[in-house]
Amino acid sequence: MKSKIVNAVRFIKRTRSKWVTVIVPCLLLGAFLFLISLDNIYTKTLDIERFNNAKETIRSPITIENEQETERKTREAVQSVEDRFDISTEITAERVAYVEEIFDAITKLEAGYKAEKTKEESPISTQEKLMNLKQILSAEITENVNDSLLVTLIETPKKDRDKGEEVFVPALKKVMEKGVRVENINSAMSEIKQRIKYSSLNDNLKKALQALSEFAVIDNSFFDAKKTMEAQKEAAANVEPVVIRAGEIIVREGQTITNEKYEELQLVGLLNNERNVYPLVGLAFFVLLIVSIIGYEAYILDKRKQLNLKKMTAILLISIFVITLMKVVSIYTTQTNQLYLVVPVATGVLLLKQLLNERLAIVYASLFSIIATILFNGEIAGSLNMEAGIYFFFSQIAAIIFLANPKDRLAVIKAGIGMSVINMLAILLFLFLSFEKYAFSSLMIQLGFGVSSAFLSAVLTIGLLPFFETGLNILTDMKLLQLSSPNQPLLKKILLEAPGTYHHSVMVANLSETACDAIGANGLLARVGAYYHDIGKTLRPHYFIENQLAISNPHDRIAPKESAEIIISHPYDGADMLKKYKLPREIIDIAMQHHGTSLLKFFYYKEKEQNPDVLEADYRYPGPKPQTKEAAIICICDSVEAAVRSLQEPTKEKIDDIVASIVNDRLLDGQFDECPITIKELNEVHRVIQETLKGIFHSRIQYPMKEAN
Repeated sequence: MKSKIVNAVRFIKRTRSKWVTVIVPCLLLGAFLFLISLDNIYTKTLDIERFNNAKETIRSPITIENEQETERKTREAVQSVEDRFDISTEITAERVAYVEEIFDAITKLEAGYKAEKTKEESPISTQEKLMNLKQILSAEITENVNDSLLVTLIETPKKDRDKGEEVFVPALKKVMEKGVRVENINSAMSEIKQRIKYSSLNDNLKKALQALSEFAVIDNSFFDAKKTMEAQKEAAANVEPVVIRAGEIIVREGQTITNEKYEELQLVGLLNNERNVYPLVGLAFFVLLIVSIIGYEAYILDKRKQLNLKKMTAILLISIFVITLMKVVSIYTTQTNQLYLVVPVATGVLLLKQLLNERLAIVYASLFSIIATILFNGEIAGSLNMEAGIYFFFSQIAAIIFLANPKDRLAVIKAGIGMSVINMLAILLFLFLSFEKYAFSSLMIQLGFGVSSAFLSAVLTIGLLPFFETGLNILTDMKLLQLSSPNQPLLKKILLEAPGTYHHSVMVANLSETACDAIGANGLLARVGAYYHDIGKTLRPHYFIENQLAISNPHDRIAPKESAEIIISHPYDGADMLKKYKLPREIIDIAMQHHGTSLLKFFYYKEKEQNPDVLEADYRYPGPKPQTKEAAIICICDSVEAAVRSLQEPTKEKIDDIVASIVNDRLLDGQFDECPITIKELNEVHRVIQETLKGIFHSRIQYPMKEAN
């Protein structure tokens, strides 16, 4: 029952801690992002009347189709389609054949007359020729062609008649092939008559052929309803929808608001509040997604015990700073003045990489880029400035990549130089992908913006980093490098007051850093933590064996219980000293946790010889157990270094046995139950420590001593 209550209390504490550390800051950031982005998606309602002059230039907040205008254009397109007619080639061929039949028949009859003609016979009269001709002509011709026309053709010499046929037949074909409708039959006849009129034929033949055109030309083009409907459908389909684009100017300042413009303003929702609800819902979803991603990353860090309230506060402050910076610059950014190029947006990810880790910096680079597409949309609801988002993404990713070694004090400056190059390349990319032509001076200004952005990012990072390190007491690689300097007051104190402990700490630092690097933990943190882990021994240095040089052991003169209390107190004395000197929490935790709840075996068994009823708990360190991989590794290295140093003749086998024994003892004693180190990682730590110790305690050649004379 008691254990259940303890577990319940722990659960409540963890839940409360997560609320304070993760959820509350995420909610605050979400509320801030929602409020600061509101102007970019919310469209104010206009109070205007028809036929008034616009007081300002009004742009469309959304992209929407003007269905009424599209319908009007479609209707006009359909109405403009001409009727489709089907031209009958059969009728054309038939009428041409009739004309050719007349000329061929006359020619054939004349040839027959010449063959049968004799000197005794009297000449054949024109009337007889007409009668013979009508007998061989088609009924359609004889019924509709005037006899006088046929007589004129009969009396015309063959040469002239053939010439007339050469003029008439092509003209007829041309007119008929173009199509002759009932309503334009007269114009078709006139076209043939004009052709004949201006030919070189004699007048009688011209008149006859002009009269013949009235017979030959008939309508051969008939309305085709199916083709007409298909043409109308095609015309309607080809009409492009009339779309009002987001950001498109509807009315310019001073322009009269006509009925058409008023309807467009009404269509895009600028005259009522109905549409303004949807952008708010969309923004809420957007903020929810952003905050969810941040919350998930914070949860991962918290699960790995890499997050506390101070670090979450730093994340919140950095987020607010960068978003505010983008919002302020966006107010002065226009389509012609692209000031977003100068925003030092990479400041945020440079700080996050140094204060937390690279993964979080990459995630934030993506999130800041997405947020920028909204903040730099010119306050046109529904539009996104993808160019700004892409530019910011490249700039921030470049900052993360070029900040390869945060331990180097010049790393931020080097990252700034790399960012400058990437920023300029991104600007040139936009230039080459666009169809716009830029003047050389404009190009140089934009490239200057890119360089300024990188420079400002580096300067702001260098300037703000000490604020987070000191103000929030957040540990960074640069802070660790400062703490590792031998000139630090506490390290001088160890060196002067407990030189044996100092040497021990340096050895533990070397072992711990190597082991941490092997499993991907923070080697620099382990090294610096090892430097300070035994600072508590400086209160009573002579009670620790490494400092007992040429003096008797004071523990021989006191009871085991008192000796145990002195030894057990040193982690907590050290933690108090570190707090007094305001060292980072991570270093303090390592000092408190490097013995966990392990048993002080020497004095426990010594006391047990005198008092069999002694309680084991009285000889255990109060804890807490190691909470991080770095603390766990220092816990191992601290014991290993002391044990190996006590060997008279350290050999490979002895070192292997000691390391294996200590690692297994700590594991079976449950000292690693509360830290995220795995068995696989412990095996790797075991191997690395062995290899390192073998290098330190390798066998040496014993040089012969020179005998004194």
